[in-house]
Parts: sequence; structure tokens; C-alpha cells
Amino acid sequence: MNFDEIIPRHQTNSYKWDFYNDPTDTIPLWVADMDYRCSPAVLESQKLTTDHGVFGYAMCPNELKEVFVERMQQLYNWEIKKEWLVWIPGLVPGLSNTIKTVCSQGSNYMIYTPVYHPFHLASGWMNTPFVSTEMIEIDNRYTLDFEAIEAEITPETKLFLLCNPHNPGGTVFKKDELMKLIEICEKHDIKICSDEIHCDLILDDKLKHIPTASLSDWASENTISLLSPSKTFNIAGFGCSVAVIKNENLRNAFVQSKEGMFPMISRQAYLAALAGYRDSENWRIEMIKYLQKNHDYLVSELNGFCGLKVNKLEATYLAWIDATATGMKDIGSQLLKNGVRVNDGPIFKGEGFFRVNFACTHETLKEGIQRIKNTFEYPQ
Repeated sequence: MNFDEIIPRHQTNSYKWDFYNDPTDTIPLWVADMDYRCSPAVLESQKLTTDHGVFGYAMCPNELKEVFVERMQQLYNWEIKKEWLVWIPGLVPGLSNTIKTVCSQGSNYMIYTPVYHPFHLASGWMNTPFVSTEMIEIDNRYTLDFEAIEAEITPETKLFLLCNPHNPGGTVFKKDELMKLIEICEKHDIKICSDEIHCDLILDDKLKHIPTASLSDWASENTISLLSPSKTFNIAGFGCSVAVIKNENLRNAFVQSKEGMFPMISRQAYLAALAGYRDSENWRIEMIKYLQKNHDYLVSELNGFCGLKVNKLEATYLAWIDATATGMKDIGSQLLKNGVRVNDGPIFKGEGFFRVNFACTHETLKEGIQRIKNTFEYPQ
């Protein structure tokens, strides 16, 4: 696997590279997809579909269900059943459908910030208000403020949206943190939706992802877990994710809620997911090593530079950079003047921060980081 290979993506209708029509020398370090070629197994799966030549409606292969169930047990000691799986065309639709399923008129859901922006944008999409708390930083690590969570819960709060591993903060929540959240939600009869889409992207070798639903009988019955091969195997464009819902009544309600709203998932997507989960583990391990190298380089270059602060990530390939001490305004626009596009912090409700996607070649990252340094060293 050659993760140093530069694969031209301009003029390929790439959302990451073409959406903004930036000058061709602009380096896009924003939206969360990787610039790496997919595994040979994933590529071969697509050859099978094109050689077959028929692109009709598809069902989820039974083998994909079996492989996914086995993977959850082997990697995360989480025993689930095929019957609990609801395949959906993406994590974001899963979030919205969960809100639709759980929150009746007059109720609200809870988030914490900063957080992946669909968590709060879904409020407008689904016409459902949310309440929010801010994460706290302890020992250079972002975590939940449990006192604030309890204080903000209202009688109308029916759902807690959890992002674990956390985007954009990079936290892998510990067992005691998850148990505390479960305890609060059980006390207040609040369902949990656990976005675990980055669970296969742990950067700290000493840590392990813990599925929220695996931690107690109550959690298993009251959690909708959302997972996907999309980030892990760089197949986000296929739109293939899965909701794991043990509670039959909750699962049936989720399925009913999505009827007429979600498109069917393509055969190409199912086979890409199967090839990823079944045949691409070596590719994933090598990719993680490459991301670790990029991560360490980014932290060494930017942490402390001209007032920037970068905590070491526990997971994901999305660095959350604190620029509040610099006093710079419109950070994204300032960086764009120097030829690098990032995600500006306010979209995640993180004023004074920005997010950098380092899932690119090391040479691309080096140039991108130099442009970031130029921006803060010589502000315009």
C-alpha cells in the first residue's frame, strides 16, 4: 500500500477538491474523506459489479451482516445479532431519523459542543429544538461536563446524541465516562444515539473503542448505535451505514420512520462495505500507521506555534486546533488567502478553533502546515 501516492482529484467532481472552485494550488484539508486509494479488495469489488453490467435494486448480502456481527465481537467484544441491523444510506440520515423516531412534538434532544455540525443542524431539519452543554478540557483532553449535562436536562429531553470517538475533539471516551452518561440517561429516561463512525480509527495504541450499547442491559435496550465502513475504508461516497438497534419496538419505529425517506443502498455500496470489512484489515492497519505519522508531525509543527494549541488526538484523522490565543478572526478566510482550506470552528460551535484533515499524503500535509504557519506568523 503506497499512501504516499499523489492521486489527482481535481476535476473529478470531488466534493473535497472541486466544490469551492478554489485556485488549483489550494490544498483542501477540510471535509472528512481521505486522499488514499482504496484497498485492492474494495477496488476488485467494484470491478465485479461493472463486469456484471446490471445495476438494479439490491439487498444487503447475508455475508455482510455476518461479517459485521463477527467484527463487532472480535474488535470490540460486542455481541450483537443480524436481526438488530438496519442498513441506511449514511450516518447523517441516521441521526435525523433517530430524532424523528424518538422525539415527539414538544420534546428536545441534547448535544455537547464542539461537535460534528449535523448534530445541531438536524434541529432545523427535523423541527426539533436541542439543549446543549460545552465540553471541558482536562489534562489536554476533551471530555463531557456531567454536572452541566444534568443541569441542562429538561422534562422534554428525550434523546442524547453522543459522538464517540469524538469529532472534532478526537476523544475516545473511557468506560467510566460512558457509564456515567448511561447512568444520567437512565435516570431521566433519555434514549442515546451513539455515532461511532470513527471507531476503527484509533490513533493511540493504548486505547480501545467501547460501544456504548455494550456496557449495560439498559444501554443495550435504549441505544441506537450508528456505524459505517465509510471513514475506515474511504468509501464515504457510496453511502452505506448501519444502525444497530436491539430493542425491537425501537427498531421497528426507526424502520417505520425512514419509510419513503431513504433511498435503497446500491449493490456497489454493499460489496464495497463487505470487501472493506472482510478483506481489508491489513490495509486499515497500514493506513492507521500512516495517519499516526501524519498526526505526530502535525502536532510537533503546530502545537505552541504562534499561540496555537493542538492536543494529541486519541482517534480520527481530524485535528482540532485552538487558535483563541492568537486573536485571529475569520480564521478559515485567512488560511484560504495562503492557499489552504480548512473547516472553520464555528460550524462545530467552536469559536476561535479550526479543524484540519490530515488524511492526505505526507508531502501534501507538510506544504499545508507550512501555509498554516505562514498565516499565523505573518497575519494579513
